[in-house]
Amino acid sequence: MKQLKLSALALLTFISLTSCSNDDDAPFVNEEEVITTITATFTPVADGETVILTSRDLDGDGPDAPVLTVSGDFIAGANYTGSVTFLNETESPAENITEEVQEEGDEHQIFYQANGLGTFAYTDQDVNGDPIGLAFTFEAAETATTGNLTVTLRHEPNKDAEGVASGNITNAGGSTDATATFQVAVVVP
Repeated sequence: MKQLKLSALALLTFISLTSCSNDDDAPFVNEEEVITTITATFTPVADGETVILTSRDLDGDGPDAPVLTVSGDFIAGANYTGSVTFLNETESPAENITEEVQEEGDEHQIFYQANGLGTFAYTDQDVNGDPIGLAFTFEAAETATTGNLTVTLRHEPNKDAEGVASGNITNAGGSTDATATFQVAVVVP
């Protein structure tokens, strides 16, 4: 019986010592940010009005749909320089998530799906020379048209997959951090 008690005590001591962990050895966990607001700004290279697309969803996954605004129309054949920002407006002042996307550019990419409205090209790169998409150019279609323009922020996409570097989201993988679809028009002045 004494042998059994000593064995049980030794086992208990062994389990206690091996189950303790050092928090310094715990893997880093990248906490997901809350993104309530996406703003894409298109500034014409020549004359014309800046077009601003905004998606604001202040209740996040709540019952209210995002409020989408489009400040104007794109001009057929016009070239635009663009940028996109991401905010968390549940905090005051609003947290600028764009800075984190830039800092962790190798883990993020923004995709633009224009569906015949025009063509996008990336003008920024991460530390590996792959696109991020916070800065871009847009050339509007040559003829008048309407349709959906979707902006999607992906976390940990496979930037080496076929077509991803040129903006094709199909093979990107990863997880979607934020997305918004805007109804826009390309008009002939």
